[in-house]
Amino acid sequence: MHELSIAASIVDAVTESAAAYPGARVTAVRLRVGALAAVVEDSLQFCWEITTEGTPLTGAKLVVRMMPVVIHCAGCGVDAELEGVQSFRCPRCGELAADLGQGRELEIESIELEEPDGPSEPASERVSGLAG
Repeated sequence: MHELSIAASIVDAVTESAAAYPGARVTAVRLRVGALAAVVEDSLQFCWEITTEGTPLTGAKLVVRMMPVVIHCAGCGVDAELEGVQSFRCPRCGELAADLGQGRELEIESIELEEPDGPSEPASERVSGLAG
């Protein structure tokens, strides 16, 4: 279950970023996860609960936005979203497409912080390359 190491890496990255805001509490972490990242969202959520326990992120929500695979077809020049990951053929012309525009992401999109005296505000933080 590589979701455990992914969750641990996210906790480390968010904890480091949140340290720049002393006294603030992390309320939510938003991720972008591509369909090809081989991440099972339910497993990641389970691992998130385990890895945040006893850390400054305890109680923070993990919001995952799954991103579909988008290919660029050299044959017809179109960018197209694939319905699945079984075939990398252009849905318009049927040509094999190797140019992926989207679908491999595993990024922290934003971190929501709650200041001790105020409401939550997103702290935009992007960390790429969490999956090895």
